[in-house]
Amino acid sequence: MKVVWILLVFIAFGIAWWLGYRARPKEIISKKINLPRDYLTGLNFLLNEETDKAVDIFIKMLEVDSDTVETHLAVGKLFRKRGEVDRAIRIHQNLIARPQLDKIYREQSLFELGQDYLSAGMLDRAERVFLELIQAKSHSARALQMLIDIYQQEKDWENAIKVANQYETVTRQNMQAVIAHYYCELADIAYLKEDFDLAREQLSHAFAADPSCVRASLLQAKVCIGEEDYKSAIRFLKKIKDQNPDYLSESIDLLALCYEKTQQQDELLLYLKTLIEEHPHVPVVLILTDRIRQWKGDQVAAHFVADYVRRYPSLRGLHLFINLYAADVEGRVKEDLHILQNLMRKILANKPEYKCHSCGFSGKSLHWQCPGCKQWSTMMPIHGFEEGLA
Repeated sequence: MKVVWILLVFIAFGIAWWLGYRARPKEIISKKINLPRDYLTGLNFLLNEETDKAVDIFIKMLEVDSDTVETHLAVGKLFRKRGEVDRAIRIHQNLIARPQLDKIYREQSLFELGQDYLSAGMLDRAERVFLELIQAKSHSARALQMLIDIYQQEKDWENAIKVANQYETVTRQNMQAVIAHYYCELADIAYLKEDFDLAREQLSHAFAADPSCVRASLLQAKVCIGEEDYKSAIRFLKKIKDQNPDYLSESIDLLALCYEKTQQQDELLLYLKTLIEEHPHVPVVLILTDRIRQWKGDQVAAHFVADYVRRYPSLRGLHLFINLYAADVEGRVKEDLHILQNLMRKILANKPEYKCHSCGFSGKSLHWQCPGCKQWSTMMPIHGFEEGLA
C-alpha cells in the first residue's frame, strides 16, 4: 500500500515536470523529449521498494518554480497527514532553502514547516517558525493562533496572555474570557504554593479581563478560606449564582464550610432553600438534606428528597432517596432496597458528571479547558434528568 501511494506521488511529480516542460518556449519543445535521468532512477528505486531513496530523488528532481511549488506544498502536506513528518519537513525545508522562491510561497512553506514541527512534537522549533511569521500579514493571525496552542501545551501562561492579546488586536476576536483562564492558571499555581498575595494579584487581572469568570470567584474564595476570611469567601461564592448558575454545584461544599465556620447554620439553611427553588441541582439538595437529617431525622429528610425527585427526576436524586428510606425500614424491605442501592451505585459509577457542550466530551472531573476540543469553559456539570441519562 505504501509503495502504491509513493507511486502516486511519483506520478504527480512527473505530471508537474511535464506541465513545466510544456510551459517552455516552443523552440525548446520542438526538440526531442526525454524524461529526466533522475525520474527513471527514482522509478527504479520505487520498483525495488527502496521508497526512502525514491522520495529523495523526487524532492531533488523537481525544479522549484512558480509552476511546481504548489506540487511541493501539496505533497509535503500529504506526507504530514500520513504521519510521515520527516519527509514533509525535508520537502518544506528544501523549498525554504531556495533563494529565488517568491515571498508568498516562502511564507506558506514556513507555515507548513511549523505545522510539521508541531506534528513531530518539536514545539521549540515550531515556536521559532511561527514567531517569524507574526510579521507576515498573510499568516500573522494563523501564526499567533498556533503560538497560543504551543504556549497552552507548554503551560507557558505569561506568553499565552501576551500572544492572545496580540491575536485579539489582529483579528478583533474577543479573547478576554480565555485570557482570564490564563491568569487563573497562574493564580492556581500561586495558591498551591500558599503565596496568597500573588494569587490575589493574578485573580484581579482575571476579573479585569472577565468579570463573569466563575473560576476566578472559586479560586478567590479558596484564597480567602486559606486566610480564614470566611465572610469574604461567602461573598465570592455567592457571586457564582449570577455569573453562571450551572457551576453552583462547584461552590456548595465550600459555602457550607464557610457558613459553619462563622456559626451561621440557620443562614445556610435559608440560603439553600431559596437556592433550590431557583436552581434545583442535586449538590444543593445533598447539603440541604444532610442538614435536615441532623436536625429533624431521616424520615423528614426522606420526605423532602421524595418531593424533590417527583418535581425534578434524576437517578442521583432517586439514589439519595433510596439511601434515606433504607435507613428507616427493617426486614425484607431493607434487603430489597439494599439490592436496589447496589444496582443504582453501579449504574451511577459509570455515569459522567461533566459534559462539554461544544464537542460532547464527558467525564467525572471538571476540566476548565475541555480535553476534547481544547475550548475553555465549555465543560459543565450535568444537571436534572440528564444526570441519569448521560
